[in-house]
Amino acid sequence: MTVLVTGASGYIGGRLTSRLVERGLRVRLLVRDPRRLRGRWWENDVEMVQGDLFDFPSLERALEGVSEAYYLVHSMAAGADFEERDRIAARNFVHAGARLRHCIYLGGLVPPANDVSRHLQSRADTGEILRDGLPVTEFRAGPIVGSGSASFEMVRYLTERLPFMLAPRWIINEVQPIAVRDVLTYLLEARAREPMGIVDIGGADKLSFREMLRQYGEVRGLKRIIIAAPVLAPSIAALWIDKVTPIPRTVAEPLVEGIVHPVVANTTRARELFPDIVPMGYKTAVERAVARMTERAVESRWSDALGAGESYELTDREGVLEETRAQYVDATPEQVFRAFCKLGGDQGWLAWNFLWRVRGFLDRLVGGPGLRRGRRNPEQLLPGEAVDFWRVEIVEPPRLLRLRAEMRVPGKAWLQFTAIPEGQGTRLLQTALFAPRGLFGLLYWYAMYPAHLFIFGDMVRAIAKLARSEPATALPVPVAPRARELGASLR
Repeated sequence: MTVLVTGASGYIGGRLTSRLVERGLRVRLLVRDPRRLRGRWWENDVEMVQGDLFDFPSLERALEGVSEAYYLVHSMAAGADFEERDRIAARNFVHAGARLRHCIYLGGLVPPANDVSRHLQSRADTGEILRDGLPVTEFRAGPIVGSGSASFEMVRYLTERLPFMLAPRWIINEVQPIAVRDVLTYLLEARAREPMGIVDIGGADKLSFREMLRQYGEVRGLKRIIIAAPVLAPSIAALWIDKVTPIPRTVAEPLVEGIVHPVVANTTRARELFPDIVPMGYKTAVERAVARMTERAVESRWSDALGAGESYELTDREGVLEETRAQYVDATPEQVFRAFCKLGGDQGWLAWNFLWRVRGFLDRLVGGPGLRRGRRNPEQLLPGEAVDFWRVEIVEPPRLLRLRAEMRVPGKAWLQFTAIPEGQGTRLLQTALFAPRGLFGLLYWYAMYPAHLFIFGDMVRAIAKLARSEPATALPVPVAPRARELGASLR
């Protein structure tokens, strides 16, 4: 039996795929860009079909011979028309999946209110379209708490960075967060049952968002003062979160709108249908997430999913401006590779970090990601991962790392590092590449060139210095963290 997973490059989809493979199932993935999944330990244990829900022929290929499918996609970051895109995607899936025995969909809890947000309503509409045309189990969940989840990152950064918060009054509304471990368990166990329709799921605790912040502070030993104010529109709150945390406004808005009204799961059916699943409490989920971060074992992050913006790859150097620096390093290629793979995140960019932060700030002002996304692991990189305002395009130990720019620039940009054995050491090549868009793109490149002279020049020397301090040992195979024992690792 083949199981199809849509959204495998996303936060939940990647973790679910790992556990399906561990259970010995034949897994097929529908992915827009298979390169994004290179380096995962299960890469060679799954079948990949390139395409998406808007490409009907690819959808038909992905569903051929499939009896069970997971629907884990949404279009919330696709722009103002995300609702229509969600509806089209769901209808396409229904038409192509007419022979499915079971479709398992992860949606969101819908509050009993007249002014439900567009995002939550779109998730509910998607579920309705799927249920009308297919045998469906629709899990509805509130905020998902786990290492790397958007909800957890929002709580973490707000608590870590703000000792005092004047927050909107609706932060005292009751919500019911659920640990990612428990979400995955429900998704996995649903396969053993017939389609169940709508099933609300939630964690053991019902608490306010203010209490979520406070309990995170307790876990981290931080005392925070949080005062509820009578005014602060969700859109303004999302903008504030955009500036204080790594979560962009497009992601923050649905998170905020999900707590504007009390949202508590009616878990009666979940307890009846899954008596063996006992969801953990919120504080336990936070402790597990913090532990995974400390262990550098974050399996996936909210920023892993391929966004709605244009994706591109460096395939032809014609028309591409190139700026290369070379530095001989008295170190092995493995040491040099290890050094340039540590760039970004908390470590920064080794040279002129202040200017990198300014560039990140300016990028955020014009709607780019800035430096807020950081990186999943401080030492290892996988294709498709975000590194600040870059995306890993290629990583080939111990030779090559290529980053693709996702900051706002008038063109397409890459930053590439190559380690070439030379004599008893290594020749380090650092190459900036830019495909300008029109005259403005060309002017941008030459305007930035003077800054590149000292920023990139100092960077290549700093990488060489760091490489010489790296241990001269063989590189570990760069793979995504593998789930350990199922019961202990789904966190």
